[in-house]
Amino acid sequence: MRPAIPLEHVIETWDGEQVLVRRDAPSGSWIFVCMHSHRLGPSGGGTRMKVYESPAEALLDGTRLAAGMTMKFAVAGFPFGGGKAVLAVPRLFEGEDRAGLLRRYGEALESLGGSFFTGCDMNITPADLDVIAEVSSHVFGRSAESGGSGEPGPATARGVFHGIQASVAHAFGSPDLEGRTVLVQGVGSVGARLAEFLAAAGARVLVTDVAADRAAALAERLGATVVAPEDALATQCDVYAPCATGGTLSAETIPRLRCRIVAGSANNQLAALDDADQLQARGILYAPDFVINAGGVFYNGGKEALGWDDARVERALEGIGDTLAEIYARSEAEGISTGRAAEALAQSRLAAAS
Repeated sequence: MRPAIPLEHVIETWDGEQVLVRRDAPSGSWIFVCMHSHRLGPSGGGTRMKVYESPAEALLDGTRLAAGMTMKFAVAGFPFGGGKAVLAVPRLFEGEDRAGLLRRYGEALESLGGSFFTGCDMNITPADLDVIAEVSSHVFGRSAESGGSGEPGPATARGVFHGIQASVAHAFGSPDLEGRTVLVQGVGSVGARLAEFLAAAGARVLVTDVAADRAAALAERLGATVVAPEDALATQCDVYAPCATGGTLSAETIPRLRCRIVAGSANNQLAALDDADQLQARGILYAPDFVINAGGVFYNGGKEALGWDDARVERALEGIGDTLAEIYARSEAEGISTGRAAEALAQSRLAAAS
């Protein structure tokens, strides 16, 4: 087990602007709202509910994800800054215990006066957002029945699909997925839908998930092949698509990869930016996660904040492939990793906004 990290150390070493910290005594939970940047507009990012080893681990997760959202919004040209909210719970609540925590979180959200907007993330559904919206107006992605745009998972998956096509085109000369082998790691809301798109496009789909029953059911439905979670990294494939938790690609795990492309929906896939350099050194094309997984932002934020219709959302999802192509070209022209090329693109847009 790693040494305990003090909360103040996480905040002192973060380059973000503001953190709201609240202890929710009735539930024994911690509420963290991490606002990394307001340079492009109010900060925004999903809310996740998760059991962590310590409050500091939860805060660290939130600060890292918030910084990633700043990069995501900047590359996407979206008028928001990066943020993320984390509900660090002792267990995943249900019923009135869950609703009570969500309402108290909503009150904290409302106290920020519109400087932070939120939506779905891990273990948070549109129905949960409906509860939060009872006490806060700063919510995107409520259920359609409550007047929101609903679940962003399908749009996120569609954007990743377009990103995989662009990556395959760059690596192999054609976007055609017929016969290409794609391993989808994590088949939850986004990963399962991505697997469906890939299968429909003729790809040979491999699936893996810590929930073995879920992977098996999806594989049977799609005619896919199940890979054991412990074997996923070392499985031969054209595209490795991480769609579960972040931080799985590191100096320790990257040498095990046997793929040509890494392109998936998970946030913060790399343990550190230097890991993008290691992927490049191994000849693996990396689709920066904050670029390829922006589909949910385009869907919920586009529809509810910018008034986009379905056709405009779809154009934005297709544009993810164009943005990746621009990043790949910059990477090659400047002799830098795709991760650094994406960071440079985001920083240039943030600088222009200043």
